[in-house]
Amino acid sequence: MKTFSMQHPEKGEIAYTDRKRYLWISALFFPLVALSGIGLYSWSGNEWSFVVPLVLFYGGTALFDWLLGEDTSNPPEELVPQLEADAYYRWLPILTVPMHFAVLIAVAWFAGTHDLSWAALLALALTAGLYSGIGVNTAHELGHKKTDLERWMARIVSAVPAYGHFCVEHNRGHHRHVATPADPASSRMGENIYRFACREIPGAFRRGWNAEKERLARQGKSAWHHENEILQSYALTAVLQVSLVVAFGWVMLPFLAVHNFFAWWQLTSANYIEHYGLLRRQNANGTFEHCQPYHSWNANHVASNVVLFHLERHSDHHAHPTRRYQTLRSFANLPSLPNGYMGMYFIAVFPALWYRVMDKRLLALPHINGDLSLVNIDPARRASIEQRYSTSLPRAVAA
Repeated sequence: MKTFSMQHPEKGEIAYTDRKRYLWISALFFPLVALSGIGLYSWSGNEWSFVVPLVLFYGGTALFDWLLGEDTSNPPEELVPQLEADAYYRWLPILTVPMHFAVLIAVAWFAGTHDLSWAALLALALTAGLYSGIGVNTAHELGHKKTDLERWMARIVSAVPAYGHFCVEHNRGHHRHVATPADPASSRMGENIYRFACREIPGAFRRGWNAEKERLARQGKSAWHHENEILQSYALTAVLQVSLVVAFGWVMLPFLAVHNFFAWWQLTSANYIEHYGLLRRQNANGTFEHCQPYHSWNANHVASNVVLFHLERHSDHHAHPTRRYQTLRSFANLPSLPNGYMGMYFIAVFPALWYRVMDKRLLALPHINGDLSLVNIDPARRASIEQRYSTSLPRAVAA
């Protein structure tokens, strides 16, 4: 296990060992999980085999989160430059980019060349979409970096599930408006994930397109100029997905539609849980306070953080967007989720269960302390929420 160290003039020797260092390399083996259903079907001939990758990704990750627990360790700030400079960490996300193309092509080939039921095709499309959704998370890690290579890799991997506007929208839109009512990627208290998806998916595209259009206009260029980063990614999407239709037939049309949507759903699920109900104060001049650590929900569960390149240390990410995943820090007394992201994704699909788990947790946060004026509430449910919690507030906060 590699140890980073230095001799500090005042503190003496400072040393740090990243206990997850060799767990990060598991990202290179996730394609085996995505393709496990095909392998099991080839051995058994049972179409239920295609459900196995979905169970492993969701159930397996949540189970390992419970078994492995949490890791709250942080690298000493003095050693962060050493960790940031370590090429091992930098290349791992980059190396996963071609794997997302390979998995989609492999699953599409199997779906298009075998006589399978529609249920089996659906399971294959969902599996491919799930892995491509993880690719959007890879784009998130790479798209925040400063090197041209990493930024290009982010655009390229976003092309796999036809989500080419992501990096532009996320970096120039979400990070600017996070935890405000104007942000389509920040969910509101009382807003279920299905209503949120209907607001977030089209809203994110519009905001991303407008941001890129404005950037090009400042340079005197048309929105349809070849330097449009969104169009660059979508052009690759067109080449990839049209090629799959040509190669494997019309069955690819519903297959790719499901694949794309389920990949988008992974990002929607992450956005839904990351800022649920959290609200930045509005200043007298109409601007909002700077984003604070308590404007993001966090988790330190080992397994899902490894799968998602430390995405769950979300407060530090918003405070320092260009920090690499291995240096993101955990802090005490921040909004904390009761499980890792995969477990919370599952809870979110059942709105009543989600509200039961999260609403009182939200109101009990120290900076809110039951004050609904400090909560981002769904306007459609504001009256019912105020009626419910105005009478049971002390009990809700105590919980």
